[in-house]
Amino acid sequence: MKCLILAAGYATRLYPLTENFPKPLLKVKEKTILDWLVDDIDTLGVIDEFIVVSNHKFACHFEDWAKEKKQNITVVDDMTSTNETRLGAVKDIQFAIDKLNLDDDTLIIAGDNVLDFSLTKFIQYAEKKNASAVMRYYEGKAEKLQKSGVLEIGEGDKVLSMQEKPQNPLSNWCCPPFYFYKKEDLRLIKTAIEEGCGTDAPGSFVCYLCKRSDVYAMEMPGKRYDIGNLQSYEQVQKEYNGIC
Repeated sequence: MKCLILAAGYATRLYPLTENFPKPLLKVKEKTILDWLVDDIDTLGVIDEFIVVSNHKFACHFEDWAKEKKQNITVVDDMTSTNETRLGAVKDIQFAIDKLNLDDDTLIIAGDNVLDFSLTKFIQYAEKKNASAVMRYYEGKAEKLQKSGVLEIGEGDKVLSMQEKPQNPLSNWCCPPFYFYKKEDLRLIKTAIEEGCGTDAPGSFVCYLCKRSDVYAMEMPGKRYDIGNLQSYEQVQKEYNGIC
């Protein structure tokens, strides 16, 4: 099983902190954001390779970080250098698939979130379902739903549909950027792009996939800290107490 970490963004809302440094390597308490994620996932012992997809501007920072880690970590440089020329999350996933000839069950996560629960629970959920899976959490505020991926859930946690940033959300279930794809479903990403699937938001592929394959949604068992701007970074520094 592989873990692919999306880390090719430019985090312009966190300038000046991220003007010349990648957001996933910012410290939250005593560890970087990536350390929190990778060290936790590694405890389950099922991931044989962690893959960090970076832009060209920050690839060297991730390579230096990877050298200090005990895990098997590969850094993939998508060769973009500006926010305006970025590939987008879905195309970055396909770039890594093509570059490394990936054909395995894969956990795909954003590299700019920290969680107060273990992601191993999500991997175990997907393995039990023997299917692709996402997570979900309840959001009561319409303005936040309109800026998120929103899931329509059926019996047994099955995803019936997903909307990206909908004006009229079908539910209150938000989908955070953590996805588990069976290798058979991962192979569909290239076709999805060719057929016009959105490529900027990583959840766009879920919108495509749930119409063609079984996808299930585990309710998130804790809190997610989305570090999007300087205020949220300051907040997580004060509030975060590690993984329970």
